Amino acid sequence: MTCYDELVARGLIAQVTDENEIKELINNGKATFYIGFDPTADSLHVGHFMALCLMKRLQMAGNKPIALIGGGTAMIGDPSGRSDMRSMMTRETIQHNCDCFKKQMERFIDFGEGKAQMVNNADWLLNLNYVDFIRDIGACFSVNNMLRAECFKQRMEKGLSFLEFNYMPMQSYDFYYLFQHYGCNMQFGGNDQWSNMLGGTELIRRKLGKDAHAMTITLLLTSEGKKMGKTAKGAVWLDPEKTSPYDFYQYWRNIEDADVLKCIRMLTFLPLEQIDEMDSWEGAQLNTAKEILAYELTKLVHGEEEANKAQETARGLFAGAGNTANMPSTQLPTEKFTDGKIGAIDLLVACGLCPSNGEARRLIQQGGVAVNDQKVAAIDVTFVQEMFSGDGVVIKKGKKVFHRAYL
Repeated sequence: MTCYDELVARGLIAQVTDENEIKELINNGKATFYIGFDPTADSLHVGHFMALCLMKRLQMAGNKPIALIGGGTAMIGDPSGRSDMRSMMTRETIQHNCDCFKKQMERFIDFGEGKAQMVNNADWLLNLNYVDFIRDIGACFSVNNMLRAECFKQRMEKGLSFLEFNYMPMQSYDFYYLFQHYGCNMQFGGNDQWSNMLGGTELIRRKLGKDAHAMTITLLLTSEGKKMGKTAKGAVWLDPEKTSPYDFYQYWRNIEDADVLKCIRMLTFLPLEQIDEMDSWEGAQLNTAKEILAYELTKLVHGEEEANKAQETARGLFAGAGNTANMPSTQLPTEKFTDGKIGAIDLLVACGLCPSNGEARRLIQQGGVAVNDQKVAAIDVTFVQEMFSGDGVVIKKGKKVFHRAYL
């Protein structure tokens, strides 16, 4: 099976331009491609996961990735998939986030000499003269066509700022610049980026002639990958300080039955033949598939040792004899106790299991909290400070979230 055929079989390709040429480049290791990452936080999250895995797959096949950090476009903010305008960030914050991204990407991509490259579009966008830009680049874009693009259409009802309206030409300019200066002949991105990506392909051909080779592929990133990026608590981060390896493992372990094999195909590096054998799995076998998914992805992001710890802890906890040393934990300062006691609501908030007293109160009233396997029966239940000595106590939120609290 060719590299391109495998991408299709894994459900990664949604739309393409110039498919025959794309196949030729990818299958022969001749693609120099870029994927963009806007540094809107100081960590990548699982919504970026599919793109990172794709870059790794293509590099393994001999192709050359360019990780484009949007230090320049982040000054504007991508309107795609947004119902309101993104908050503005300082240059210092954007640069800090860029530095954090590279450290995390190095677990997936080889940035060695002559291999993958990381570039920041701030290096060329922030030095542009605006009048020169709109005369040279703006003339290539039809406002009528832009307004028909999905990334703009969904914002028209609530209002689209002129600032954000500049995003498409600027992202298109990225591809044009990379084509000229880095030999980049292909771009990848999510379905929500399709209009922006077509803009880049069209810009190259209008400026450099129809024979200029610039190709576009989109991934199933809107319907699948971006859905992966959120949970009830917010984003699941790749930074272990934001999302512990155990919580990362548990996120994938608790995925819906209908999504598990789809995610194994798209995100793991297990052979397709092995995955195809799982197609007939059902019932308890799907739990095994979820364990495989959680372990493989935790190993990919956090390493084999952390994956083993997370799996051991999870299996033990659900069997009733877990290793609490590897469980997500909170050390409670003595000032959290009043007269040697802490209330159940305060305990949940202090451990980050609930973002507010109100949510903690509702969770307890719904019977969703247990401490040391004893259900918390009322919101006024308190726990004495001595309980938290030594190994502390194990708090269970719902059926699947465990947390240790200790002094």
